Amino acid sequence: MSAKNLDTHNRWRNKTVAFRVSPEENEQIDAAVRLSGLTKQDYITKRLLCRDVVVQGNPRVYKALRDELAAVLAELRRAEDGANVDGELLDTIRMIAAIMGGMKED
Repeated sequence: MSAKNLDTHNRWRNKTVAFRVSPEENEQIDAAVRLSGLTKQDYITKRLLCRDVVVQGNPRVYKALRDELAAVLAELRRAEDGANVDGELLDTIRMIAAIMGGMKED
């Protein structure tokens, strides 16, 4: 059994929530978590409770952005024209653009 943990509001986190996703959905979630700099638990909890996910710039987030941008560039080079770009890639591009736009404001 895992250790009991208190959250930032001094509440016990002792309930487990689980759900199934497709491999593609899992990759999208993992990419969003990497780009956020949060733990997967914190990211999913914030999103499910409609709270803002604030990206704190750090070396791990920078590396994730660099890697995601490289993957997007490789996928765009593979596509012959914009018609071959799938929705998941466009979602990733929008997420990266939002993060980069937020970094520019600070």
